[in-house]
Amino acid sequence: MALTDLVARSVTVRGLVQGVFFRDTTRKVARSIGVAGWVSNESDGTVQAWLEGEPDAVDQVLRFLRTGPPEAEVVSVTVDEEQPAGHDTFEIR
Repeated sequence: MALTDLVARSVTVRGLVQGVFFRDTTRKVARSIGVAGWVSNESDGTVQAWLEGEPDAVDQVLRFLRTGPPEAEVVSVTVDEEQPAGHDTFEIR
């Protein structure tokens, strides 16, 4: 697939999102549907993610991020459109 067919999103997730398997579950979801990028815990208590892939697949991961794994309590999700950077896998940072 050409890079021009892909979309990218920068995401900030706020709430009880650290220490609840949020990053690991996000990685599993993203990899299972072919979304590349990364997810990381930030010092301010948020989780940051970079998603890129086919639009429908990225939307599926965004839907997951809005609720997270069962132990999480997502308060808000901020999504910004970005230009794809060419990631080829999904990793925890």
